[in-house]
Amino acid sequence: MTLDEYNGFCALLPHTTHVVQWGGAHVWKVGGKVFTLGRADNGDALGVTFKCSWMSFELLKDSPGVRPAPYLASRGMSWLQRYADTSMDDVTLQDYLRESHRLVASGLPRKVRIDLGIA
Repeated sequence: MTLDEYNGFCALLPHTTHVVQWGGAHVWKVGGKVFTLGRADNGDALGVTFKCSWMSFELLKDSPGVRPAPYLASRGMSWLQRYADTSMDDVTLQDYLRESHRLVASGLPRKVRIDLGIA
């Protein structure tokens, strides 16, 4: 997945906003809360960080091309980073991005969810 494909996919998810911050990371938010960030530095492959369930975290954290997300996972959060498509292809990554969006949206305050029209 290229950075343009990543941004295009995330833009299709409901109620998302995009900002480039933290030294060039493409950060996608729902209701003001981050659900994914992507970065491609110096021609390297796109690294995509996303929130996931604890079960997914435990199953995937040691898979080739996937690791606990730097900074976030060390703070006790269930975030992974796909840095190569060795064991997670782009279609599977998109599924995890949808789930990350859902997890973050479901954790928003009730008023924010109502204002956004999120069930």
